[in-house]
This record gives sequence, C-alpha cells and structure tokens, in this order.
Amino acid sequence: MEAQRGREDVKLPPVLHIVVVGFHHKKGCQVEFSYPPLLPDESHDSGGLPEQWRYLPFLALPDGAHNYQEDTVYFHLPPLSAEMKCVYGVSCYRQIEAKALKVRLADVTRETVQKSVCVLSRVPLFGLLQAKLQLITHAYFEEKDFSQIDILKELYEHMNGSLRGSTLEGSQVYLGLSPRDLILHFRHKVLILFKLILLEKKVLFYVSPVNRLVGALMTVLSLFPGMIEHGLADSSHYRPKSSLSEEPVGGGAEPVAADAVTPPSIEEFVSVSATDIAELVGEEPPPPTGEGEGEGEGGDGHLLKPPSRPSPDSSESDWETLDPSVLEEAAAAAVAPAGGEKGAEHPETFDPEPGIPITSQPQAVGGQGGVVQGLVSGLEEDRYGLPLPVFTKGYLCLPYMALQQHHLLSDVTVRGFVAGATNILFRQQRHLSDAIVDVEEARVQIQDPELRRLLALTTADLRFADYLLKHVTENREDVFLDGTGWEGGDEWIRAQFTLYLHTLLSSTLHQDSERLLADYGAPFTAAWKITHNYRVWQSNRHQAMTEITPGHPFQGQYSVADVKLRLSHSVQNSERGKKIGNAMMSTSRNVVQTGKAVGRFRSGRV
Repeated sequence: MEAQRGREDVKLPPVLHIVVVGFHHKKGCQVEFSYPPLLPDESHDSGGLPEQWRYLPFLALPDGAHNYQEDTVYFHLPPLSAEMKCVYGVSCYRQIEAKALKVRLADVTRETVQKSVCVLSRVPLFGLLQAKLQLITHAYFEEKDFSQIDILKELYEHMNGSLRGSTLEGSQVYLGLSPRDLILHFRHKVLILFKLILLEKKVLFYVSPVNRLVGALMTVLSLFPGMIEHGLADSSHYRPKSSLSEEPVGGGAEPVAADAVTPPSIEEFVSVSATDIAELVGEEPPPPTGEGEGEGEGGDGHLLKPPSRPSPDSSESDWETLDPSVLEEAAAAAVAPAGGEKGAEHPETFDPEPGIPITSQPQAVGGQGGVVQGLVSGLEEDRYGLPLPVFTKGYLCLPYMALQQHHLLSDVTVRGFVAGATNILFRQQRHLSDAIVDVEEARVQIQDPELRRLLALTTADLRFADYLLKHVTENREDVFLDGTGWEGGDEWIRAQFTLYLHTLLSSTLHQDSERLLADYGAPFTAAWKITHNYRVWQSNRHQAMTEITPGHPFQGQYSVADVKLRLSHSVQNSERGKKIGNAMMSTSRNVVQTGKAVGRFRSGRV
C-alpha cells in the first residue's frame, strides 16, 4: 500500500494548479480560471470545483479583503483521493480600479476589481511560493487585461521545473517566518502557545489582515521540529457540508451578517478538562490556584462552558502568571504535582552549580539525519520520532478559515484544531475554542480555569523564556546581524525549542521521570501523556533518544533571581500588574513635574 502511494505521489507534480479567483457582484467569490482545469473534463474558465474544494474561492479571496489593497493567504485543502495528502494553498490578493482596465468586461459594474491568484501545491514551501507568486500577481495586474493568461501558464511550468526534486530541508521551508519577531511580540507566552498545541487543544488565532494572521500561526508551528516539513500531511482531513443551502450566503470580499451562521447548542460541545485528566492518571483533581476572576467557578466541571457574563478583558490575562502572593512558597509552589503529592521538591541532585542553567547547544535540525516512514503515525519521522503526530486523526491545522467553514469548530469528527480567522464571529463564539490568541494584543484568552492551571509556567519554564527573550533583545540593535546571526537568530530559537522538546520526551522515558517532569509542570505532563501525539510517539522505540540528556534545560534550585523573575512576569503580563505599573509611572511623572514647579517657584522668590 505504501509503495503504491509512493508511486502515485511521484506522478503528481509539486504544483497542482494555478487558480484565479474573482469577486462577482451577484455570484460572490468564484473561480474564473484554473490551469490545469480543476475538473479534468472541463475547460480552464469553467469555474467547476471538486466537492472537497468547494471552499477554495472563499479561502483565496478572504472575508473583508475589500478593506486592503493587497493581502496574502496561506490555507489548507483536503486531499481529493486516498493517495494524496494535504494540499497547501498560497493566494495573493489585489484590487485595482475598474477605470484603469484596458479591457473592461460587461460584468464589471463596481469601481474596483478584486482578484486573487493562488497556487495549489503538494509541498509546504509557503514563503518560497509566496515570493514567486507576488511577482507574477503584480505583473498580471499590470497588464490591466485579465484575459492575458499566458503568464499564469508560464508560472505553472516554471514552478514545477524549479521545485521538482527539491527536498524539504534548509531555510527555504521557513522563508518569511521569524521566531525572533514572535518572541519580541508574545514574550514568554510563546511557550504557552507551544504547550497548548502539545495538549491538542482548540486554538484560534485572530487578527487582520490575513498575512499577519498566517505569519504568526505558521511561525508558532515552525518551533516544532519537522512540523512544517512533514507534520502537516494529514492536517486538513475534513468533509465540507453536504448542502450549499446550509452555508452562509455572501462573498469573501464583502462583510457577512453575523446571524448567517447558527452556532450549535452548548450541550453539543464537550471537552476533556483537567479534572478528567487527574481522574485518568489516578490523581486527586487539584484545586484551582490562579487569580483570574473565573478561577473560582466551574473548577469541577467537565464541559468548557461560555462564561455566564462577559468577562472584562482585564481578567482574561491574569492566568498567565502567578499571583506574587505565592512567591513565599518558593520552589515547592513551582514544582508541586497535581494532587499535592510529596517528594516533588528538588534536592541538590540538579546541576552541580546552583543558579547556572544548563544551556547545552542543541544540534541544528538539519543535522539529525534522514527521515523514514513512521510505523504508527504514517508521517515521515527523524531518528527521534519527530515531528510529533499532532495534526492527525481529526486534529486540524487551518492557517486561515473562511466563514463558510465555521461548522468545523463544532464538528464531532474534529477533535481539535489550530486555526486562524479574521471574522469577528469566530472570536465571539468563545465556547467553541479552548484558547483564542489575539495576535494584535499578544494576548492568550482561556476561559477554562483548569486549562489555565495546566499551562502555568514553572520556574524552569520562566528561565527558559527569559533566556530566549534576553538573547533576542540583546541582538536586536545589530543592523548587520539582525535575524542572521546564530545566537539570538531564527535558527537558534528553533534549535532551543528542539532541545526543549527533546529533553521533555527524554524525561518521560527516564526511571526518575516524575522528578524530572516536575520542571515542565506536573499537571501539564500528566495531561500531555494521554494525548494522541504522545501515545503514538511512546508506542515506538527511538534509539536516538538515548543521546539526549533528560531533564529541563533550565533546571536548578530556586534562588532570589527566580523570585524577581516571577514577580517581573506577574507585573508585566497580568492586566492587574499593568494597571499598577501604569499608576506608578503616572505617579512618578506627577512627582517629578511637581518637584520642577516647586523648584522654579522657589528660584523666583529668591
């Protein structure tokens, strides 16, 4: 079966289709041209679509696109056959004034013409495809005659000629994805996003325009070793709705009424909570300890329910850091396992020099050897069993979701997702997501207090995040090495997360795993061990894991510096802390101004 799949795979070119999607004032978004035709028996301009790709026009021409002169979209389409894998789409959108056209067709009735040129590919080289596509899209629009399609056919031939035989290794996979910018923007919350995806939760990214959205989402995924190269092959296995009448009506380039989609009842949405996890692993469910306003309610519930009242934004970020009042608990609070079991304190068996973290230099991803077909996951894996099979068995990765795909959020066949959206309707339906990531505000909003507890960063995690942030910030002013140097650069950051994941996996195999895993968060590791990705990884032997030293890269005894670090994060990242900081700055400024005024008054009297 695998040999047959391989033969079928070789027959297909790297680029499957070049497609032009336009916005019609009566029909909405529609396919105007495809090469080769999307349906084999039809012409290039027939507009026909395979049933599995019926959302293609709405993905290529995103909702609200009329608000921007140009935009770029990354999206995933389901495979058309069992032999195929995920189809990766890159779309470049532009609009032009109708009066500037040399040839104006009769159906052009508006002042502007909106179109997207998109590439459907078998290889996840998003940045490389975008760079080539932007040039051709610009040239296509400069013709001011959209009947000139020869340039699109030449693009198809050129891309297949240049990509055929290319391997998914090296920096070309990560072109346009900057972990440095992600660290500077989200700071320590990048590690929270990393853990959220390991737990296979329903994570929704939200921001406009789409290029910012897909850039942030794909950059987070690039932190997982091998994920973009080999881990997304099964990430778009979903079925569209059976009837067009069930979908909201409207084109992607025009705003759609918020009542066009009827959300499912809350009884239809069930998610495993941390209480269920504690019962599965034989532990007593831990009491919530966070300071968020929602911490005290729903702690023993098994459903992720929407809040009974809209909670203010000021309470949604408080979970991200611990209350400074718990600082006196020192190391015990940072590493106490769920249920309050004894023996969680860290003895002197950590690094011989307390206070100096372990910062061994990890190997670059490219130096880990070749990849082989995973026996259980079906993905191409390296010697360490990576990428983890996160996006398999109904866990979707949709860099951009059209409004017409809203039903996937509550589909019973979808066990989770990492998705991006620009329509406000997705953000309003909070009960359909475990976490909503506001990219603009760099805020991670989570309603379930138990999930917030699972994701609370340990002292070692805070050291790791602070280590990354310091190196990125220190090299920020170097105009000659900005993003290109090793230490503090993009590849260096990915290597650090590779080391973090390697040591986490290695710690689970160690005979003293309970003590070692406490540095990653005992509640988190207990939840992660029952996820699909860990169970599949653990079911196989990976001999290369013996080369990895178990234990958190930043394990060590608790010190005064850790107290300052946790307090700093609490003040800087919780809404309550920000208010206190702003009040202190305002008071300080007023005191300085008052002092200057008094000084001038006294000088005048003298």
